[in-house]
This record gives sequence, C-alpha cells and structure tokens, in this order.
Amino acid sequence: MGQVDGALRQEAWVSQEARGVVAGMERNQIAVYLGAIAAGVLVGWVAPDAGPGLEHVISPVLGALLYVTFLQVPARDLMRSLRDGRFLAAALVVNFVVVPLVVAAMFAFLPADQAIRLGVLLVLLTPCVDYVIVFSRLAGGSSDRLLAATPLLLIAQMLLLPLFLLLFLGPGLADAVEAGPFVEAFVVLIVIPLTLAWLTQAWGARQRAGTAVSTAMGAVMVPLMAATLFVVVASQVPKLNDDVADLLGVVPFYVLFLVVMAFAGMGVARLFRLDAAAGRAVVFTGATRNSLVVLPLALALPDRLSIAAAVVVTQTLVEVLGMVAYVRLVPRLVPAGGGREVVPTR
Repeated sequence: MGQVDGALRQEAWVSQEARGVVAGMERNQIAVYLGAIAAGVLVGWVAPDAGPGLEHVISPVLGALLYVTFLQVPARDLMRSLRDGRFLAAALVVNFVVVPLVVAAMFAFLPADQAIRLGVLLVLLTPCVDYVIVFSRLAGGSSDRLLAATPLLLIAQMLLLPLFLLLFLGPGLADAVEAGPFVEAFVVLIVIPLTLAWLTQAWGARQRAGTAVSTAMGAVMVPLMAATLFVVVASQVPKLNDDVADLLGVVPFYVLFLVVMAFAGMGVARLFRLDAAAGRAVVFTGATRNSLVVLPLALALPDRLSIAAAVVVTQTLVEVLGMVAYVRLVPRLVPAGGGREVVPTR
C-alpha cells in the first residue's frame, strides 16, 4: 500500500511539474514565436540553399501541430459544441460573412499583380485554427469553444475557399488553383490529424491515461508552433529576392484588416449577445488567419504565381506582431460583465 501511495504522490508531482512547464511556456510564448520568426529570417538569409529542404518539412510539421491541437478536443465534446448555437453562429458569421465583405472592400485597392491578389485572398479568407486558441486564452477568451469549433471551421473554409476565389477572381485565374492541393491539404491537415487524435483519445481512455496524454501534448504545443513558424519563414525568405517592395505594399492592408476586424468582431459578439469570454474568442477568430495551413496551397501554384506564397508568409509576420497588441486591447474592447475590465496576467 505504501508503494502505491508513493507512486501516486510521484505521479501527482510529475503532473504538477508538467503543468508548470506548460504554463511557463504559455506565459512566454509570444517571445518564443517572435524568436522563432527572427531565427527563420536569419537562417533563410544566411543559408538560402536550405530553403527547398525546409519547404518539404512544412506539411509534416503542420500536421503534427494540428494533431496536437485536435487532441485537445475530446470527441464527445465536439458533438456538444455543435449545440452551442449562438457561439458557432457568431464564429461562422464573422469568418464567412463579415470577413469576405471586408476583403471585398479592400480588393479594388490591392496591388494590381494577380499573384499578389491571389495570395491576399488565400490568407485573408481562411480563419486560423492553431495559435488563435492560445492567443484567445491569453486575452481571457473562451479558448475551449474555439478549440471545439476548429474542425468545423477547417472544413467550412476548405469548402468555401474555391467559391470565394471564383467570386473575386472570376473563372480565368481561379482555374489556376487546382483541386488537387485542396484535397491533399484536407486529407493531410484535417482528416489524418483528426483521426489520429481521436484514436489517441480512445487509447488514453482505455489506459486511463487521458489526462497525462493531454498534459504531455499540451507541453509540446508551443515548441511545435515555434518550429512551424521557423520552418515556414526560413523556407520562404530565400525566395524574396526583388519582391520585397511588392510585399511591403500589402502590409498596410494586413494592418488595416486587423484594425477593422477588432471592431467588426466586437459588433458580431454584441449582435449575438455573447458573454465576454465568448465575445473575445469571436474577435480573435475573425482577426487571425490561416496562413500556415493555406501556405501549402500557395506553394502548389504555378511558377507565374509563386509570389503568392511570400504574400501569405508576410501576413503571418504582421499578424504575430498584431496579436501582441490584441492580447492587451481585446479585453478592453470586450470587457467583463458589469463594465469591469479584466486583463489577464501573464
């Protein structure tokens, strides 16, 4: 009996230590992500020959990141989340009604280069499903609801993106976006990680190790996100060459998008009468974009549209910096009930 009690105490201590490590990484994750991006820029500039090899790593790293993300969503909770009608409706409206309208208002003012326009459309029309959850949590948002809505948001964007491209670009350029990469991205980045996550959950339940598995996977979330950002940036920096000026031309649009969507998301949250935590989550899901997941689609485009991938990566760099501001400002835009503002400590 004494040995059993000792083992239980040791397991509890290890679990507590693991939670401490996870909490520490989450508190400092913004610095970790910025460091990963800076390291990616440096490696891409100093060792450009490594770019093609790193590009092949993007999909596997992304798949691993989404597997860990999906692992945080118990299969039983997913069905329950689908009954959270107001939050899901708000998330769908802000992402697939409001965002396309905002993009449509900016579209005529974008640089005339069709490849640049395609890159902007690819990234702005698809909602984020990875680090949005963490940033939302840092701002006191309902990250659990966002997490549960992730598979639905992924499936919806993959189904709607071809339609949006057709509406914005017409049949001519939209034909350049082949169906193959979309199907591949859906299988590699959604079906396989989601299936593996649910199989892992089932195994953990049988072994009575579900909490331990979730904690362990949570511990690798931030390092995986950092690795993804590093690989993406390091693989794309060597491709910039003379395109830097063109890419700088889209930066103001990305900044404007973040500003507009902060208030648009707040308006949608009020329209659906969401509580503060759910409202903050809606603001974040409307503002953060799925640059990492759509990057493989941009990389599969014909050579004449190759700058679209760099346009997508540029949005990532702007957005990560924007999230630093969002974490501080969103709690002020969507204060806690009773008018009292709650700014989370980190």
